[in-house]
Amino acid sequence: MARKAKKKRKLKMKNVLLFFLLLIIVALGLSVVSDIRINNIVVKGNLFYSDWQIINKAGLENYPSSFQNSSLSIKSRLEKDIYIKKVSVSKPLFTKVVIEVKENLPLFYYLPNNKTVLNDKTETDDNFMVPTVINYVPDKIYNGLLSKISSINYDVVKRISEIKYDPNDVDDERFFLTMNDGNSVYLTLEKFNKIDKYLEIIKEFNNKKGILYLDSGEYFEVKE
Repeated sequence: MARKAKKKRKLKMKNVLLFFLLLIIVALGLSVVSDIRINNIVVKGNLFYSDWQIINKAGLENYPSSFQNSSLSIKSRLEKDIYIKKVSVSKPLFTKVVIEVKENLPLFYYLPNNKTVLNDKTETDDNFMVPTVINYVPDKIYNGLLSKISSINYDVVKRISEIKYDPNDVDDERFFLTMNDGNSVYLTLEKFNKIDKYLEIIKEFNNKKGILYLDSGEYFEVKE
């Protein structure tokens, strides 16, 4: 009976040693994995922030441990920023991070409120190189203006200096835009997307300055 008891103890000791050996292997494995650093970061969809600004805001500026920076934690850091609306983060490889952002772009400075208005209608005291809406716009038309500006090319938005609400007897949704290049444009909400073709249209007039009527017809009145 005593010999059998010794065999059982020997078997139990082997199991304990095997268990601790597995623990050591797992610990060493985790240690190695936690030391693997991110070495490739791809940023997509950004217009307002540079790639490097996105990387900094994500907390990845020093290319830290991949194990300690999950996709969820990177996403959470970025979405705390008022100028970032939505973020998608993936890791196709353990050392590679792909960040795709949808920014909450500043669209214009609304002078009646002395606020910069963002894509989601949020207002901020921060100032940017965006158009200034210089006069009061009725609420319904204001919402339409916000919707239309958010849908056009952001490079074109940045070419607009001032926006004046300028209704006439024909259309109460008419605006007068002053461009940074010295030209002016008449637009209505219904035809606002035509401003996307501004550069193509202006090229036809050999650098002459004037007023582009996109509210009714499409013609260019050259300044004398």
